[in-house]
Amino acid sequence: MVTSTASQLEQYRQQFPALANKAYFNFGGQGTLAEPALAAIFETHRQIQEKGPFSLGVHDLLDQLGAETKQLLGKELGAPPQTITLTENVTVGCNIALWGINWQAGDQILMTDCEHPGIVATVREICRRFQVEVSICPLMETLNQGDPVAVIARYLQPQTRLLILSHLLWNTGQVLPLAAITQLCHQHQPQAVQVLVDAAQSVGSLPLNLTELNADFYAFTGHKWLCGPAGVGGLYVRPEAFSQLNPTFIGWRGIVKDLRGNPVSWTDDGSRFEVATSAYPEYAGLREAIFIHQKWGDAQERYQQICQLSAFLWEGLGQISGIKCLKNSPPEAGLVSFELASNYSPNKLVQSLEKRGFLLRTIADPHCIRACVHYFTTKTEIEHLLEAIGNLVT
Repeated sequence: MVTSTASQLEQYRQQFPALANKAYFNFGGQGTLAEPALAAIFETHRQIQEKGPFSLGVHDLLDQLGAETKQLLGKELGAPPQTITLTENVTVGCNIALWGINWQAGDQILMTDCEHPGIVATVREICRRFQVEVSICPLMETLNQGDPVAVIARYLQPQTRLLILSHLLWNTGQVLPLAAITQLCHQHQPQAVQVLVDAAQSVGSLPLNLTELNADFYAFTGHKWLCGPAGVGGLYVRPEAFSQLNPTFIGWRGIVKDLRGNPVSWTDDGSRFEVATSAYPEYAGLREAIFIHQKWGDAQERYQQICQLSAFLWEGLGQISGIKCLKNSPPEAGLVSFELASNYSPNKLVQSLEKRGFLLRTIADPHCIRACVHYFTTKTEIEHLLEAIGNLVT
């Protein structure tokens, strides 16, 4: 049930140690870990050591833990669990998809101008090695006006093989109409275009049904809006795209062996792209983090609360002289990016705010400051942040 009173919310927030002595607005960078999630990690480590780290009992425990994690993620994301690969983070998931495609010289990758540097660097290396071309689609200009679908349509070429974009743009906070974009790409002629989504900001933030969104590859992490531990993420691969993706890094988790232990084939589910030993106790931490969110409310209820709070912050920023929000309308998610009209530098403002107990971050392109609110951010925190910003820039 959704928390409805201030006292209930405060009790709920006490699960998160990072909220005790600061106003946290950095969920888009890394979420705050709850005590039950941390306890689940420790308990799993303890069980592994008690059973003996390399024992049949531990093997069964870890198999079960991985399966249950995929089941829970599938429920949260609207995807069959067999379509999910457990990874370390978004960048690993994107790399699995990017390097698993059988690139041919002359193929084209279409990428937006709002993608993370880690993905940009990977694409550049693929282009260098395989003589693949890259084209940049200007979506940043559609933040307040224009149609992202129409812009992408103009940039698709006969040789375009893959579109790379973020569902929720990490720098401006824009939510892209992903279902319409994937439909456009899959209907493209003379060849369908696959869609790789950087979901760093959308999973745990937006209500999702990956089956309906129909993207081919959807790479996400657990350590941002899901407030799980660092080191656990995932990659959803659409069933129709699964057979077209080859494993690049290969290990025992992704292969089927004969009675002599020899590899004979790949597994037929998401484990095909998993390699070997991982930080399994972190899976338990992510599961517990998701349980905590689900106890508060479902994904739609959490999203509505995020939007109400981000609108409150956006409205307050608009009333401060010297502040200009990137969006001309209330945000569609929890990312609120704003520029400084005065000579006060973004880096200096973020540093000054952190000394006062407010944690935000700067973005390089566009050069701005980003504040992130979650569903359990309080209006009081936002009011205090607005007051601190106003005192510093005016």
